[in-house]
Amino acid sequence: QVQLVESGGGLVQAGGSLRLSCAATGRTFRSYGMGWFRQVPGKERDFVATITRSGGSTYSADSVKGRFTISRDNAKNTVYLQMNSLKPEDTAVYYCAATTGDDLLWNRHLYTYWGQGTQVTVSS
Repeated sequence: QVQLVESGGGLVQAGGSLRLSCAATGRTFRSYGMGWFRQVPGKERDFVATITRSGGSTYSADSVKGRFTISRDNAKNTVYLQMNSLKPEDTAVYYCAATTGDDLLWNRHLYTYWGQGTQVTVSS
């Protein structure tokens, strides 16, 4: 099992940057692929980015490609989402999640553990 806690959200102007962090408990962090998803009221939770267990591969949604970067530090049991060139449409609650899966990591249904979410608001 793993427990996840997000932090780093806040209010930022368009064009600005934020770095989200997700701290994981336990000693098996390396066993999980990690993902970031986001959700706005009334809509589905959408894929943002994912990173494999070793950190050797990353994947991101087209909407954030070139602007967001996912990374992990297994020694610190932490995954990050660096968000640059933020747009108002990036406004959402951002969630980190953990999966034992190896493929199709864009699919939120593959993730077993979820954090509580952190709010990101981008103003015009």
